[in-house]
Amino acid sequence: MKPNDVVASLPNNPTPSNHASVDAAQQEQQPGLDFVRQVITDDLSSGRTQTVVTRFPPEPNGYLHIGHVKAICLNFGIAQEFDGYCNLRFDDTNPDAEEQEYVDGIANDVKWLGFEWKDEPRYASGYFDQLYAWAVQLIEQGDAYVDLQSPEEIKLNRGSFVEPGKNSPYRDATVAENLERFEKMRNGETKEGEAVLRAKIDMTSPNVHMRDPILYRVLHSEHHQTGDKWKMYPMYDYAHPLSDAIEGITHSLCTLEFQDHRPFYDWVIEKVHSAAVPRQYESSRLNIDYTITSKRKLRKLVEGGYVNGWDDPRMPTVVGMRRRGFTPEGLRDFCKRVGVTKTDGIVDVAMLEFCIRQSLENAAGRGMAVLNPLKVTLTNLPEALDLVHARHPNVDMGERVIPLTSEIYIDRKDFEEIPPKGFKRLVPEGEVRLRHAYVIKCDEVVKDENGEVVELKCSIDPETLGKNPEGRKVKGVIHWVSASKGVPAEVRIYDRLFTESAPDATDDFLANLNPESLQVVQAVIEPALAQAEPEQRFQFEREGYFVADRYDHTAEKPVFNRILDLKDSFKPGK
Repeated sequence: MKPNDVVASLPNNPTPSNHASVDAAQQEQQPGLDFVRQVITDDLSSGRTQTVVTRFPPEPNGYLHIGHVKAICLNFGIAQEFDGYCNLRFDDTNPDAEEQEYVDGIANDVKWLGFEWKDEPRYASGYFDQLYAWAVQLIEQGDAYVDLQSPEEIKLNRGSFVEPGKNSPYRDATVAENLERFEKMRNGETKEGEAVLRAKIDMTSPNVHMRDPILYRVLHSEHHQTGDKWKMYPMYDYAHPLSDAIEGITHSLCTLEFQDHRPFYDWVIEKVHSAAVPRQYESSRLNIDYTITSKRKLRKLVEGGYVNGWDDPRMPTVVGMRRRGFTPEGLRDFCKRVGVTKTDGIVDVAMLEFCIRQSLENAAGRGMAVLNPLKVTLTNLPEALDLVHARHPNVDMGERVIPLTSEIYIDRKDFEEIPPKGFKRLVPEGEVRLRHAYVIKCDEVVKDENGEVVELKCSIDPETLGKNPEGRKVKGVIHWVSASKGVPAEVRIYDRLFTESAPDATDDFLANLNPESLQVVQAVIEPALAQAEPEQRFQFEREGYFVADRYDHTAEKPVFNRILDLKDSFKPGK
């Protein structure tokens, strides 16, 4: 197979263009378009691109997090907007760190977020034969050589940002010598660390990424896709642009840390004489306060037992946010609001919470749950009642039955013997309305031997079911649950994992962990809530948004996670 056979027949081969055109496009940016969409609009109108093709290329070495969500929304969203398509491609060039578990998890996350890729998922490993052929081509052209220096020597001779690098003593070996050494690397005759294949560019370049970067290293590791076929594996910076070329990617979208890698991206595409010429564009990564997205630090949280696994609802992973109850619609809205820019910054986590609340307002049914029960006896309720009320006040979700019995629970915070100023809930001799039921009056406060309130005896106003009392105004409304027909439930109250807005500003990020990020309470819920399906979301009235746990919830033993409270401090810009 000739090196370009795999791409020669691609229907969408954009012609090369320089980055000056990108800068000019940004200067003439149309209102309402970010710079990426402006570039694509210009490419389509000029004919440089016929069909927009993007890709989402995660490395299957861990779980996706909120930063990846932005990349997913950008790549798949761009493809949808411009009637193109997006590939899901796994950058599986490091078998020592990758597992099939992560491959499956990433695919599930992308689908859960609401996106579909074209055809089957793709793998960089599926192109290993072509990448090898191109590497041989580079050697034969004099553009690559096998370096037998030790890793320590290579690092030392690379130089620094203020000092140029030094040429390897193996840099001027003959083509025949390099081909023989490269073949030994492929056949497993070379030990790990004994040899690498390097591009021959310029060891004095001010861009350290152009100082003869490594293309292949020796790894005698079995690969989850290719087995033990290969004894050496390509580096990401080599495999990525060529995988883009093979797939006919028109716009390779990545984050700003890859800006200095772009010259090598263009160099390797040019040197292999690819028929397809993809272009790389960089935008800011997603940084959110009170959040870390470093895989190394997230792994430390998991392995150190500071959280309960990668899908702990406090984690910024997609599986964690899903278990927390975040919605794909809310996450997509958040990424749209964040937008695409060329400048790194910190996004207020309150914006994320705002978007999640917005998505839940008309999607979460209503229910009542008492998280800190205080017993109330309704002394004059003639008989138990089954009250029927809508599951949502504004959206047709059907109805649910709320049993009212002579003994109910209210939340302890809704009663005060000596109320503070402005308190509008239940007090001795005071009145309050039970949500969806009667107005009640507190006639007697029962205490235990320690002076703690253990029961309230109240009377109902029988004329107030579904209507206001005559001659007086009752301002307070509180939620409640039947004591005899309510269902015990475990409720997990989640809060932010860190107390500091920049938790990893120092290496000791663990010192900023929030000791109250998880509180587990034994609550009582109305019977209809116990019948929820796993991952079904609700607004517990006056308490917040909650979700039936994805794994632990059953009708017999209900478990709910708090998604967010009802307070929202974020004010979206107009």
